[in-house]
This record gives sequence, C-alpha cells and structure tokens, in this order.
Amino acid sequence: MRAVQHFTATAVVGLCAVLGAALPASAQIKIGAVLSVTGPASFLGDPEKKTLEIYVDEINAKGGVNGQKLQLIVYDDAGNPNNARTFATRLVEEDKIDAMVGGSTTGATLAMIPVFEDAKIPFISLAGAIQIIEPVRKWVFKTPHTDKMACEKIFADLKQRNLTTIAMISGMDAFGKSMRDQCVAVAPKAGIKIATEESYGPRDSDMTPQLTKIRNTAGVQAVVNPGFGQGPAIVTRNYSQLGIKLPFYQSHGVCSKEFIKLAGPAAEGVRLPCAALLIADKLPASDPQKPVVVNYTHTYQQKTGQAVSTFGGHAYDGLMILVQAMQRAKSADKAKVRDEIEKTKGYIGTGGIVNMSPTDHLGLNLSAFHMLEIKGGDWTLVPGT
Repeated sequence: MRAVQHFTATAVVGLCAVLGAALPASAQIKIGAVLSVTGPASFLGDPEKKTLEIYVDEINAKGGVNGQKLQLIVYDDAGNPNNARTFATRLVEEDKIDAMVGGSTTGATLAMIPVFEDAKIPFISLAGAIQIIEPVRKWVFKTPHTDKMACEKIFADLKQRNLTTIAMISGMDAFGKSMRDQCVAVAPKAGIKIATEESYGPRDSDMTPQLTKIRNTAGVQAVVNPGFGQGPAIVTRNYSQLGIKLPFYQSHGVCSKEFIKLAGPAAEGVRLPCAALLIADKLPASDPQKPVVVNYTHTYQQKTGQAVSTFGGHAYDGLMILVQAMQRAKSADKAKVRDEIEKTKGYIGTGGIVNMSPTDHLGLNLSAFHMLEIKGGDWTLVPGT
C-alpha cells in the first residue's frame, strides 16, 4: 500500500494535513520532498508532487525497493525558502527520512542544502541553478539542466542565426539572478556581446519600461529572458504589446504548457532550451530516450488529465535515480546510497542520459537539451538542435 503525507506551508505554525492511508507498522524507506505545490512556483511543484505520488504508488505495488515499501512525506513550501528550510529540518529531526527528492526552486534548494549536508542525507534537487552542484557538495545532486547550459544552448542557436549582440531582461529571483550571471560569464567565450541589461522583481506586473529601454538600444539583435514563474509570461506579453520584432529567448525555467497558456498568442515564435520530454512524439524511434519520455507522458496524462512539463520529469528522474541507487546498494543506508547515486552511469531519463561522477553531480551534457520554438500554441523542434 502507498503511504503519503502532505503538509502545506501552514504546518510551520502547526496546521497540518495528512493524506493517504495510515502507515503500516513494518519498516519503510522514508523519502522526503519539499516542493512548491502552491504559490508562485506551483507550476513546478504541483507536477513534481503528482509525479512522485504516481511512481511511489507504482513502485510499492510491485513490492517496493529491496522488499521495503516507500513512504513519501511531502511538505509544501509555497515558494518560500524560509519555509523550505523549516520543513527540511522537520524531515531530518522528526520524520527521520532516508533520502530527499525535492526543492522546486533554486532559492528553496539553497536554503535546504546545509540541513541535509549536516545530517548526511542524500539530497536530489529539482532546481536549475548551477550553484547547487558547483562546487560539488558530497550529499547534493540534481536532475535539471543547469542555467549555464541554458545560456550555452541559447548562445549556440544565436550564432547559428548570425546574431551576436543581445539584450537581457532578468528576473531577480534566485534562478533568474544565477542564470543572468552565468550568461554574462559565458558570453565572451561564445562570441556574444550583451549590449544592455534590465531586470524585474518577482511581484512586478508590467515590464514595459524595461523593454522600452531595450527596444531603444542601438545594435540589439535578440533578447534573452532568464527567469521562471509568471514573470517571463508577463515579459513575453509586454514584448508583443510593444511590437518588438527581435528574436526572443526564454530559459528552461518555463518549459511548461502553463507558460504558453499564460503568455497566450505573444508566445508565438519564442525559443527556449528544453528536455526531450516536451517533444516525446516528435523524437525518432531510434532515440534512446523515446520509450522513457513516451511512457512517462502517457502515465502522467492518464493519471492527472494534464499535459506534461519538464518539471514533473525532473521529479521522475530524481526518484528513479534514487531507487536504482538503493537497489544497487541493496540497502537504504544513507552513505551507501549516496555513493551509488554518484556512480550513476547510463541512466536514461526524461532529462537526458545521466553519467555522474565524484566531480559531476548532475551527469548531463549539452546534448540533453533541445532548442524548441513555440508555434501554434505548441512545441516544435528547431532543426539542427
């Protein structure tokens, strides 16, 4: 049977809700997850939570892991890093978890890292910033492509289009700031000049003034928007309203149909780097990821009635990497599982083919990214990418 607990952010002040059946007395493997199920990052956390629940159910129905059932304990940080740290501490001190899969946002992940590092508990993050895994921390891993990789993929596409001078408008959230810094760092090597920069806050509802400055900057050939959440959708709508015709790029922080829904017709023509999951039906039969992404897509849509996003895929990969490490370790022993996660080789997931090492706690390269363009309200693959 499945055992799932879910707590909202109100549990910080003592209000909790327990979902699922009563816990059996037999020993279980406890997996913690702190996710942004509600709040401004819910488009990340909601599919992550649903994915973990679907596949914990499936694994338990097949007998669990090493003969033990999985117990999933989910807390909702509502997009607040302070809540995330509080729940991380609770998972360690009260729930006594064996491993952690979660951290929807960069801010939440960074807030939780010291807790799990100190407790020596394997932590697989679902957030994007490269600073989660660089420098390498012994107990911390992650599944999404990094913001640095997103910059490199975007810049490579710009060069293919003979575009070398850009403007950036970046969100001031942890991910937006981190990706902005990575783009600035890799631009010279990529042969890209950043002519001007603007930014916006997480509560801003109109980015027209910043975009007007960009529109009036001489020499700009394209615009890049590092960010996630609702901000990029607002930027996209304002971009269209101002009649800016320059090529426009978003990050993998919005690889979800929710972005297309929020941006509306203004999303037409926007390019962004995303995982193969979004184009499962468009992959050639020879692609080793195709069976994985097609199966995940069918399962998720059947169980939820919703379109897939790469964010649920990150949760799938995190859970499966963890489960396979436990199977290889023949144990839920934290140190042994940590070692086996680090030895992950040839794992074919929704995000790519993962090959980790002591110096690489992500295990993906740039080939795991696909450049997509939004056409007719759907994803299309940019040829040659």
